[in-house]
Amino acid sequence: MDATFWVGAAFLVFVGVLFYFKVPGMLTKALDDRSAKISGDLEQARQLREEAQVLLATYERKQRDALAEAEEIIAHAREEALREAKIAAEKLDQAIARRQQAALEKIALAESQAEAAVRDAAIEIAIGAATAIVAAQVKGARADALIDSATADLGRLLN
Repeated sequence: MDATFWVGAAFLVFVGVLFYFKVPGMLTKALDDRSAKISGDLEQARQLREEAQVLLATYERKQRDALAEAEEIIAHAREEALREAKIAAEKLDQAIARRQQAALEKIALAESQAEAAVRDAAIEIAIGAATAIVAAQVKGARADALIDSATADLGRLLN
């Protein structure tokens, strides 16, 4: 018997011992367990990826909604500012109109006061002139009566 025979026989005994202790089954089971663990990890990774995509889509939608809401708020603020500016312009126009009306009323009052002052001055001058003319032409008690009558008539005419 040569060495090749003993190597072959030792190999067969070794393989027999491996099968007796169920080493190939244990190796297969270990590989199957490892494969199942890797498969489970891959499935978990796929689920996490799907959840991440859902979360990303949710946050992107929320971001779009927030941007739309911000644009809506800005548009509303612009409309409100324009409306307030229009109201302020209307109030300014009304205030200007009131001041113009007040100024016109003051002018009209000043004109009427000036007319009254001129009329009063004219009456005073006319009365003074009439008194002087009548006094120069008529003397005595009759002159005083005529002066009083003329000034009363002149005062009624001018008022």
